Amino acid sequence: MNLAFPAALPTVPVQGSDTRFPVRRIYCVGRNYAEHAQEMGHSGREAPFFFMKPADAVLPVAPGETAALPYPSQTQDLHHEVELVVALGRGGRDIAPADALAHVWGYAVGLDMTRRDLQAHAKKQGRPWCIAKGFDASAPITPIVPAAQAGDVQDASLWLAVNGKERQRSRIDAMLWSVPEIIAHLSAAWTLAPGDLIFTGTPAGVGAVVRGDVLEGGIDGLGTLRLAVS
Repeated sequence: MNLAFPAALPTVPVQGSDTRFPVRRIYCVGRNYAEHAQEMGHSGREAPFFFMKPADAVLPVAPGETAALPYPSQTQDLHHEVELVVALGRGGRDIAPADALAHVWGYAVGLDMTRRDLQAHAKKQGRPWCIAKGFDASAPITPIVPAAQAGDVQDASLWLAVNGKERQRSRIDAMLWSVPEIIAHLSAAWTLAPGDLIFTGTPAGVGAVVRGDVLEGGIDGLGTLRLAVS
């Protein structure tokens, strides 16, 4: 029997460079903005919780490009969630918040695409969300901006528009759990490593998209991504 070798490690471009960032794992933070938590039926600053996407869920989007985002199977309710993405260049376990930013290699703009109907069904059945969150191309992402070039990310705004109409807008400092706190919580549960990406949560205004829609989202200092749902 012939042996089929694994696919190459997924990578994301680095802005202004020929270097590519190899992706090890993708961690995602749930309900990390108060208004989004409320629109999903929750309130208050609960302890952060996490889910994961496979590394090859990344869909790199080049600057100035309108990338094709394939509408996934088994859903009639595909939702957008614009997020700050943190790329780790150093790993560790039980990282203190005061030390966490030293582990950050760079930042990017990302979308956590979600099959919302499948997620709702899984919740009702008490089942995992993997099918709702971890499908192919469910993590569109811009090139990674090295931390030293990213400016004051904590003071940046993020936004997303569909067909030119704004749906999401907030600021990174509105996150319930900051980037250092997220890294600290994650590193208490997993040993983090270089190549890990962290999608840090989305603000209010998530909604459905259909074939033919054009999504454009961005974060101050990190650029924009543009996608056409196909």
